[in-house]
Amino acid sequence: MRWGWSREQSAEWNRLIWDVETPRWADGGDGWSEQWGGPAKQWHGAILPRISAFLPARTCLEIAPGHGRWTQFLKDACERLIIVDLSSSCIAACQRRFADCSNISYYVNDGRSLEMISEGSVDFVFSFDSLVHVEADILEAYLQQLAVKMTKGGVGFIHHSNLGQYKSELWHLRTPVLRSILKRIRSGGTSTGYRTFSVTADKFEEMARRAGLQCISQELINWYSPRLSDCLSAFTPNGSRWCRPNEIKQNPYFRDEAQRIKETLP
Repeated sequence: MRWGWSREQSAEWNRLIWDVETPRWADGGDGWSEQWGGPAKQWHGAILPRISAFLPARTCLEIAPGHGRWTQFLKDACERLIIVDLSSSCIAACQRRFADCSNISYYVNDGRSLEMISEGSVDFVFSFDSLVHVEADILEAYLQQLAVKMTKGGVGFIHHSNLGQYKSELWHLRTPVLRSILKRIRSGGTSTGYRTFSVTADKFEEMARRAGLQCISQELINWYSPRLSDCLSAFTPNGSRWCRPNEIKQNPYFRDEAQRIKETLP
């Protein structure tokens, strides 16, 4: 949970942040890919190489698609794409953007429920640059359900926070109040990118294990600072053909990779 907040408040916090038509959505969220040279370069240069072994897939599920920054690519990598977001305005934006696509199903949820998804139906689960903002209990709720919703050979790829690894070092940034005070006095290092302190790579692996899922790779990456604040976790149901010992990789050059992609990809 966010420090001192209930699970419901955590979901409500995310809804308040993202469920509004503000300048942050002026370009459909494409601005968040600026360092890569745009979403197409980021997808083809940074994301697709990490998930290409699992695509194409029959049915894909994207959690928290925003305004469709990655949906535009996923829709062509599967027969059916299901997108789920707690923001009704984000789902409405995707419905407008992909009005000509007949293979997409759209759902608004409460920020943690996947009850609208049929059991054993999802071959590939994807979420990138979204679930870094949710607390551990919400991630665990999703994992518990995904263990039931995924096919026996299904795979998930979720981008989540690893900031909890630094909670002792960054104790002064744990609450919005302290961050606000530090920003007012212009103290350095106040940005967490809305990452949560309640999640680490180790904790995600343990939550997956409790759900009956196995992490098969975890790449710890830097985002806003040299710290490995984020993690890209791939997982699969126990007994899946994809099962293997978890491969954990530390990648402090992820932002350097972004610059290289921006400069070299057409």
